Amino acid sequence: MISETQNTTLTQRLTDSGLRSTPHREVVYQVILAKRDHPTAEEVFDRVKVQMPTISLATVYNCLDALVQCGLIKQVNFVREPTRYCPNLHEHAHFHDETTGEIHDIGIPADLMARLRSILPSDYTALSIDLSFRGSARSPSTQPDHHD
Repeated sequence: MISETQNTTLTQRLTDSGLRSTPHREVVYQVILAKRDHPTAEEVFDRVKVQMPTISLATVYNCLDALVQCGLIKQVNFVREPTRYCPNLHEHAHFHDETTGEIHDIGIPADLMARLRSILPSDYTALSIDLSFRGSARSPSTQPDHHD
């Protein structure tokens, strides 16, 4: 269940975008907030069906599009992979673990974001920066020892 604050935010953002809050959109948003693992539309569909067995995959896609349009979630795209959805609206990067398939949020310091924006030619303005890393997590036995 989404909190009253989250529900108010959902309703306001949808209204500001010329859309209305619906039970389908509420459940899709709730599912994305409940487990912040960057699910695909199909994964969201599987999770929503538990609460709304009659919902269609097309409806889930429409709900996701509405949530992206009103700025409540972001699309995360990786080459040759399905789109994933992220509720973290702060500027951040993503780490795609190619071993497990998991996607992790990576915080980016504000000064680094400013430096990234500063490398653009003066007549360009970045509305967003999509930064992603691909690789795998090192196992504990291969991590460097930081003891002095």
